[in-house]
Amino acid sequence: MIDDLPPLREVIAAHDLRAKKALGQNFLLDLNLTARIARIAGPLDGVDVLEVGPGPGGLTRGLLAEGARKVLAVEKDARCLPALKQIAAAWPERLEVAHADALTLDVAGHLAPPWRIVSNLPYNVGTELLVRWLTPATWPPPWDSLTLMFQKEVAERIVAAPGSKAYGRLAVLAQWRCDARIAMTLPPEAFSPPPKVHSAVVHLTALPEPRFPADPQVLERVVAKGFNQRRKMLRAALRGLAPDIEDRLRAAGIEPTQRAEQVPLEGWCALARQLA
Repeated sequence: MIDDLPPLREVIAAHDLRAKKALGQNFLLDLNLTARIARIAGPLDGVDVLEVGPGPGGLTRGLLAEGARKVLAVEKDARCLPALKQIAAAWPERLEVAHADALTLDVAGHLAPPWRIVSNLPYNVGTELLVRWLTPATWPPPWDSLTLMFQKEVAERIVAAPGSKAYGRLAVLAQWRCDARIAMTLPPEAFSPPPKVHSAVVHLTALPEPRFPADPQVLERVVAKGFNQRRKMLRAALRGLAPDIEDRLRAAGIEPTQRAEQVPLEGWCALARQLA
């Protein structure tokens, strides 16, 4: 069925789908690459998939060809809808296209568990969507894995280890509740138009329980405040959280003179428990 569809370059020309910078669009046109990304998500037979920002549908084709039970493609750009409609006709009843903003659409009613999220995310909303998916009201979440394309620099921040420059809020939130790895790196010329930076696919698998106990809202607040002034010692960066912040830091096993990037995940969770 994938062979019955026109090449993506023809689709883009036919529908005048020039990528819009305002929408963070960079289209991936090599169907071998989109098939590889779909396979990183694991076997898709009997699995529903959420895809955000499908554009002309390269990855969408890959997900359907790899056997996804259903793909919900959320696309804000109306220009892409005819191209996606063509794909839906080739795979009857397996592709649902939602012309909507992924930041406001409630997808729960559209997908049956187990479902996964696989997306070449628009650059301008990628990080915000990831944080939302990592911080649902209850855990485990409704999805079981995330396979997401980011700018390489963002991908490195998600998997970063304590003590590295890339280590920060994203690393703590992701690694607290997930196993995270970079599965694939792509050069700018893989995209149309080529972005100025390399890109990378990150695969995150939800853990049944967070690695260490902590209140999610307290942890999020403490980590955000700590890394917001990452050059400062923690006793100064976290001063507003509690009058006795130095005592609480020590009780969590953290020296007040340490900086945020020196504190491992377990330390942040211990501090969140001290402040809860």
